[in-house]
Amino acid sequence: MDINSNKKIMALAIEQARDTMNKDIGGPFGAAITDKEGNVICVASNSVIAGNDPTAHAEINAIREACRILNTIDLSDYYLFTTAFPCPMCVSAIIWSNIKKVFYGCEPLDAEKIGFRDQLIYQQLKKTSIDSEILNLQQLNREECLKLFEEYQEKSKSIY
Repeated sequence: MDINSNKKIMALAIEQARDTMNKDIGGPFGAAITDKEGNVICVASNSVIAGNDPTAHAEINAIREACRILNTIDLSDYYLFTTAFPCPMCVSAIIWSNIKKVFYGCEPLDAEKIGFRDQLIYQQLKKTSIDSEILNLQQLNREECLKLFEEYQEKSKSIY
């Protein structure tokens, strides 16, 4: 794929984000997933506000839609285009889906300038522990949870 093709694909993500942003569906975030030849599989945008779902980021929505369309959980042969550097949650979803190449527009500091908290989360992840004022993590019933994990392993269930 060449730079002009990539820009056209990014334009689809921008257009989708602008449309849903103006309808108060979500923020200024759009994403597209393509195959390696540049064929668009899907275009999605942020729908956090409309769905009352803080996980409904553009990248997550695009991954969900591409997996549904392609009937797979493995997107290793696909590319992601997104209007902003992915937040930590989206980076994790991208890694879980095996996408290896991401094209992004805005940087994390650009998102911070308009009020998004990506940088705060990235800063927390750099620490050896998470600030309890931001997230209070408490371990509970580890032994029972370990039994559940052992059952899964004994049944030779899929690892993804």
